[in-house]
Amino acid sequence: MSRVAVVTGSNKGIGFAIVKRLCEDFDGVVYLTSRSEHLGAAAVGKLKEQGLRPEYHQLDVTDRQSITKFRDHLQNKHGSIDILINNAGYASGYGNDSFEECKKVIDINYRGVLNVQEIIYPLIRRNGRVINVSSDCGHLSNVRNEEWIERLSKQDLNIEDVNEFVDWFLESKKNGTFKTSDFVEDGHIVAYRVSKVALCALTLIQQKELESRDISVNSLHPGFVRTDMTMKIGFCTADEAAETPVYLALHAPQSLRGAYVWHDGTTRDWHDHENALFFTLAFARSWLLTSLIANVKDYFAAWLSYLLDKLKRKPIANGAR
Repeated sequence: MSRVAVVTGSNKGIGFAIVKRLCEDFDGVVYLTSRSEHLGAAAVGKLKEQGLRPEYHQLDVTDRQSITKFRDHLQNKHGSIDILINNAGYASGYGNDSFEECKKVIDINYRGVLNVQEIIYPLIRRNGRVINVSSDCGHLSNVRNEEWIERLSKQDLNIEDVNEFVDWFLESKKNGTFKTSDFVEDGHIVAYRVSKVALCALTLIQQKELESRDISVNSLHPGFVRTDMTMKIGFCTADEAAETPVYLALHAPQSLRGAYVWHDGTTRDWHDHENALFFTLAFARSWLLTSLIANVKDYFAAWLSYLLDKLKRKPIANGAR
C-alpha cells in the first residue's frame, strides 16, 4: 500500500515548495490541493515540467462538501493517509480590517483546520504526522489580554476555550469594542495573529486527542518568507521555508509531539508569553531593502531564463549554417 502525503493550499508559495520537496524526497503519493482547479492545474503543470509527478485534487478548507469529496477520493483510492500538512492560509490587509474581513481570515486559517480535522483526520494512519503551518504571529506573546493569556496557558486547555477566544475577538470587531491594547503592535494584522494563536493552541489539543493513535502533531513558524502574502518581503524564499515542514513530515523523531517549532528546526516554548517572539513592523521594515534586491534578482533571472528558452525554441531558417 502506497504512503500518502497531503498539503492543503499548495498551488503557490510555501505550500507549492513543500509539495515540490515531498515529490523529491517522499517515497509515496503527494497531493497538491487548491481551492481553484485552474490554479491547481497550472501548479501541477510546473512541477511536471521539472520531472515531478504530484497528484491533484480540488480542496477548499472552508467548504465541508469540498473536504468530504476529497476525503471520499482518498478513502476509495488509498484507504488512508500518512502525512497531512495544514498549510492553507490567508492574510488580510494591514489596517483596521472590517468584521467580514477578519471572519474570512479566521474561517480559513483556524476553522478550516477544524473542518479538515473532523472530516479527514480519521483517515490518518497510526504513526502518521500532522503539521500545522503557523507563524511567529501564532506565539502566545502576541496576546496582551491577561485573562486570555491565563486561559490559553492552562494545562487542561480544550477546544471550547480556543473557540471562545476566537469568538470573543470577532464579536469585538463586530460590535466596535475591540481594544488594540489586547494585542501587540497596536492590533496590527490582528485577525491573522488571532487565527495563528488559535491554530497553535489547537495543535496542543489535537496532540492530546491523537496520542492514542501515535500520531504526532506539531505547529511551526516557517520564517518571514517572500511570498504574495508578505508582499514579497522576507528573509527567505519559499523553497528555504519548506525545509522545516518537510523535516517535521519526514525526518523528525516521532516523539516530537505538540511542539511549536521555529524556522531553524529548534523548538520554542509556546506558553512563554513574556518571550517576545511576535512579528513586528520594525522587523518587516528591516528586511524591505534586502527583499527588494532579492526580488529584482529573481525577476531578472526569470526574464533571462524565459529569453534563453525562447532562443532555444527559435526555428533555424532554411539554408542556415
